[in-house]
Amino acid sequence: MSNFEMLDIDLRAITEDSKEFTLVLDDRYFKALDDAEIQHGTVTTTVLISKMPSEQFALSFSIEGNVTIPCDLCLDDMEQPIKGQCRYIVKLGRESSVDDEVIVVDENQGILSLPWIIYETIVLAIPIKHVHAPGKCNAAMTQKLEELSATRSGDEDAPIDNGDNTNGDDTIDPRWAALKQFKD
Repeated sequence: MSNFEMLDIDLRAITEDSKEFTLVLDDRYFKALDDAEIQHGTVTTTVLISKMPSEQFALSFSIEGNVTIPCDLCLDDMEQPIKGQCRYIVKLGRESSVDDEVIVVDENQGILSLPWIIYETIVLAIPIKHVHAPGKCNAAMTQKLEELSATRSGDEDAPIDNGDNTNGDDTIDPRWAALKQFKD
C-alpha cells in the first residue's frame, strides 16, 4: 500500500448523503509514511463521510487494532492494543488547513488526503504510558534500571542527611556545609 491514492477522497465527487469504507492498515502503510514513529501494526480503520449543507462534510474515524511500540521501561518492542474514534468537520475553502476539529480543503482541488489524518488518530489512541505486562519486560534492562535507580537515589534504608548531622557521623556533605552558614 505504498501508493496512498485510495486514501485521497474527491469531496466534489460524493453524490450520496454518506459514504463509508473500511481499510485494514498494516506494516506497509506505516513504513510508507515518511517520518512515522510507528513502523509496525495492524489497524482496522472505518471512515464515514457524511454530506452536510453548504459544502461541508462530517468525517468520522473509528480505529481498532494493534501497533508495535517501545516499552517505556525496557525499550523492547511491545504490541499495544488501540481503539479510538475521532470526528472532524471538513469544509471547502480558499486554502487548505487543519485545525483541532475543522479541516479546510482547497476548493479548487476538492481532494481530502487521509493518510496523515488516520495516522494521527492512531497515535492519539496510544496510551500515554505503555509498558509490558508484569514479568514480560527485558530482564537485563530491568535489572540495570533498578541498579541505576538505586545508585542515583542512594540506599533507601539509610537515614536521610538533612544537614543536622544527627546520625553520629562527623562528616557533612559539602553542599549542606555551604548552606549551613546561612542558618548560623
